[in-house]
Amino acid sequence: MLKSEELQDIPLLVLANKQDLPSALKISDLTDQMELHTLRNRKWYVQATCGTTGEGLYEGLDWLSRAVTGRGS
Repeated sequence: MLKSEELQDIPLLVLANKQDLPSALKISDLTDQMELHTLRNRKWYVQATCGTTGEGLYEGLDWLSRAVTGRGS
């Protein structure tokens, strides 16, 4: 789905939850495993988050809001 031409202009936000745990996958490793660097013509962003504290959630949603409205990347 991520490489679908029909969805190429849709921004992608990945919320990497559980980043407060020592066993959490690093953002760079997650990006590599999802092969996000291979996506062309698509804005994407990976935000580290912690669901129990809310850390990172507002930052991710702020990025998504800007990406959808075209006010930055």
